[in-house]
Amino acid sequence: MEKKDKIVQYHLHKAYPEKLQFELYDLNSYRKKSGEPAASPHSHSYYQIIWFFEEGGTHTVDFKIFDIKQHTLLFIAKDQVHAFDDNLAVNGWLIHFNEGFFMHSDIDIFLKYNIFNSTQNPCYSIDIKTVKVGTSYISLIREELSRRERFGYEEVVRFLLKSFLINLERIHQDGDAKTFEVNNAYELQFYKFKELVEENYQNNCTVNAYAGALNVSSKTLTTITKTVVGKTPGTIISERIILESKRLLRYTTLQIGEIAFRLGFEDTSYFIKFFKRYLGDSPNKFRKG
Repeated sequence: MEKKDKIVQYHLHKAYPEKLQFELYDLNSYRKKSGEPAASPHSHSYYQIIWFFEEGGTHTVDFKIFDIKQHTLLFIAKDQVHAFDDNLAVNGWLIHFNEGFFMHSDIDIFLKYNIFNSTQNPCYSIDIKTVKVGTSYISLIREELSRRERFGYEEVVRFLLKSFLINLERIHQDGDAKTFEVNNAYELQFYKFKELVEENYQNNCTVNAYAGALNVSSKTLTTITKTVVGKTPGTIISERIILESKRLLRYTTLQIGEIAFRLGFEDTSYFIKFFKRYLGDSPNKFRKG
């Protein structure tokens, strides 16, 4: 079997930084063109919003299978592993954008972690009123993209994207689940901690190291994470390592020792114990399962 030492990842205009780091696609045309590769587990270095018009089929994101209902919106963060099902006859919209196009304010950080990295509700359906609002934004974006020579078109697209996401987040907050508040100091610190974990989870950093990088004590960091999500910093770090472990075990042919090394473990046996403590199964059993 061919050695597969990494998960397939796709990029948006990586070789063309001068291009607009945003694209809007007709989902039906895109799905037919992408074929089998899109139905195989893969990741992106960009963010993706998938708007399915009709009910039917499923979509898999990091080992979770979501049923597609009418007017389902699915938010895929960069580096998440996902896959379409085999159905090519899907209708809707597909939005791609790089982080540099999007991340310019605290509101963007809030949207990044509350929509694109939500473990509770990354996939939901919208009502007819929201469909009309969303459709109006898509129409305005398409109009801007059709005449890219106009003054300030990139800024207009960026503002339309942000307005679109803010309106969707308002729907997201209509449920009973706790929602984040962008003006809450604890939650802004929590976002920064999550960002640091994403950048350093492979480096075997301690809670004290993360706290130091945030200029707070480890006790304060624990208070922050427990207040915001009810978890300790150590649990959040471990969950990120476990997620990457699962991805590498299921979607690559790397040896267990190689995966352990990539994730900052000097001792393979300790990695195996760590994995089993969180999931109940050994890495080998999970890989076969």
